[in-house]
Amino acid sequence: VSRFNEYAIDHGEIQEHFGKKYLEFEDFDNQRYQLISDEKNQGVAAGTPWKKSNVPSEHALIGLGPAFVTVENYEHLQLVLTEVLGFKLIDAEGSFHLFEVGEGGNGASIIVEHREDLPAAQEGYGNVHHLALRVADEEALRFWIEKINRLEFPNSGFVERFYFKSEYFLAATHVLFELATDGPGFLEDETYEHAGEKLSLPPFLEPKRAGIEEFVRPFDTSDANVQRN
Repeated sequence: VSRFNEYAIDHGEIQEHFGKKYLEFEDFDNQRYQLISDEKNQGVAAGTPWKKSNVPSEHALIGLGPAFVTVENYEHLQLVLTEVLGFKLIDAEGSFHLFEVGEGGNGASIIVEHREDLPAAQEGYGNVHHLALRVADEEALRFWIEKINRLEFPNSGFVERFYFKSEYFLAATHVLFELATDGPGFLEDETYEHAGEKLSLPPFLEPKRAGIEEFVRPFDTSDANVQRN
């Protein structure tokens, strides 16, 4: 809260949801986020704080999740999550429903809000295009592609992104999910020591590098890349 106040970030008050404390805030595009405490988290292990961050490690971000989805037809998405994707319905508080997969915990959770009073979302600033879910490798992805085709969900089919492979499918009206492999990753065409020194582009976009870089805004990361005690 103190850091958000220092940087004039719009935020709410600390609240509690499904037994965990959280803090809502917005960015400059009015995209909504939450910081959620891992204090009582059980399940998927948290990540490692960035050691060169200007945020002290005891306050640093250590993961991503849960993801939030708001839908009108809750029953449909519930069936997709539980009967197709293997999630379990863990709890409900009012219009919010907590689903977990695998080991569960913040890093393996989706919270679905059931609302029938909102207009359909439109693409643009302050909105989320899709929700990505991880799969181990291309073999696992091919399994899901076959299953999604068999169930006749509208989908993209196999998509080669070079740094990863994926498929997109409509899990519900206006709700786009992506299944994406963990690898091969950004070290596919650069070394760990020099990663991030230039804009990484897959081979099929390399001929357009000059045009792409022309529209990329430079940003200063010097304060977030200093070794700290």
